[in-house]
Amino acid sequence: MVGGASVDASGPVGAVALPRGRRWSATGPEGERTRLLRRVLAAADLAALATAYAVASAWEPDLRARTSLIPFALALPCWVVAAAVAGLYDRDDRRAGHSTVDELVPLAQLLTAGVWCGLLLRWALTRQTPTAGAAVFWAASLALVPALRATARSGLRRRCGPQRTLIVGAGEVGQLVARKLLQHPEWGLRLVGFVDARPRPIRRELAGVPVLGTPHQLGDLLSGHRVERVIVAFSQESHDALAQTVRVARGLGVHVDLVPRLFDAIGPRGDVTQIEGLPLVSLLRADQSGPARAAKRALDLVGAALLLVLTAPLFAWIAWRITRDSPGPVFFRQVRLGEGQRPFTLLKFRTMAVSAGEAPHREYVRQIMHPSASPNGNGLYKLDRRADVTPFGAWLRRTSLDELPQLVNVLRGEMSLVGPRPCLAYETELYEPHHFDRFLVPAGMTGLWQVTARARVTLKEALDLDAAYARSWSLGLDLWLLARTPLALLRGGSTT
Repeated sequence: MVGGASVDASGPVGAVALPRGRRWSATGPEGERTRLLRRVLAAADLAALATAYAVASAWEPDLRARTSLIPFALALPCWVVAAAVAGLYDRDDRRAGHSTVDELVPLAQLLTAGVWCGLLLRWALTRQTPTAGAAVFWAASLALVPALRATARSGLRRRCGPQRTLIVGAGEVGQLVARKLLQHPEWGLRLVGFVDARPRPIRRELAGVPVLGTPHQLGDLLSGHRVERVIVAFSQESHDALAQTVRVARGLGVHVDLVPRLFDAIGPRGDVTQIEGLPLVSLLRADQSGPARAAKRALDLVGAALLLVLTAPLFAWIAWRITRDSPGPVFFRQVRLGEGQRPFTLLKFRTMAVSAGEAPHREYVRQIMHPSASPNGNGLYKLDRRADVTPFGAWLRRTSLDELPQLVNVLRGEMSLVGPRPCLAYETELYEPHHFDRFLVPAGMTGLWQVTARARVTLKEALDLDAAYARSWSLGLDLWLLARTPLALLRGGSTT
């Protein structure tokens, strides 16, 4: 027996023998990581609010008076309680890859509500009207609270390291999950291995991930490898055996994630509802109403125009460098398919020699469409055309600056800031029927695939993500993807 924990086969289903009568937790007694994270985030919030109040006090000295300081000090515990009720201290434990960007909206809502409650209370007690100091505090807190939260998370992750993660099921889906975990170390999950009684042959890129044992050995494996998270993917085990697996993991204080059976039909906005305790996953439809589409178009016009103005000097410099680097035009023009499969001319900065053709790319697209396709030596599903790419073009591709001219396509209404990747006509020959859902919305410069995966997935997986985005589009999803795009750009790589 490894680690002193095992399933009690003689007892009722789900009974777990715990070492020395104590609840074992993968992060130490009673969940040290979770407790520490909550304390660190709460401390970061209080420090940020205190700093914001100091900034506001410098702007409005009256806030230094005892009649203002005491109510503010009493309000700080109220913030911690309100943030806890809103779930702002436990989302990291529930969601893999959760970051401060994901909670910007609820933080802004809670801060705004708190400021208004403070203003109303101040008016009720002193009949004082709102002042500039309140606006300064609100603006400073909107900047400082997320900044200190991000700093606290980064420091804690460096101290505690990634969560040790085990995947139950080494079939096609389990190995797909494993690939994604290995491709995204920023999620803070370290893959320990698989658990499966009848695993499928392990893919080449997962050759270093061991199959540690069978589900019947799960209790020993969890404690022996100090696992903190279990992901239950598809397995050939029976329903009862999988349910027992979940009970064992939860009985040992380990977080459990379940891959739903129809995972490829669930978009990024799926919601969980219940009927007498029976969970149902609701597939939310895209908001295709006139006002919603008008709001998306307004966001595109304002965002594209502003970015074009801000990047005008960069445009001029890149154009000069391209002409200096190799003979040929500054822009690369290519016919792509947009909303409703309507063709349009996509603009990019030219990154390859004029003589480069499309035949190699067309053949490579066929190869990476298959789910069993393997990435290149650099771990990317991207055609290596270094012989055709110019030296300056290679840098443009690494930084994704070759895609800046697509802002003109956005202004023309041919593309959107956020949407599926604009595809080539010959790629549709390889589409499955549900992939055509991606044409329900305009093509985009960034999107769900570009932000979450980029060139780390097969073409089929990328198309699945595009279709999922189109089926559950919302303006809120667009704003979330725009907020995460800079982080994706830092990881590099052109996508279109």
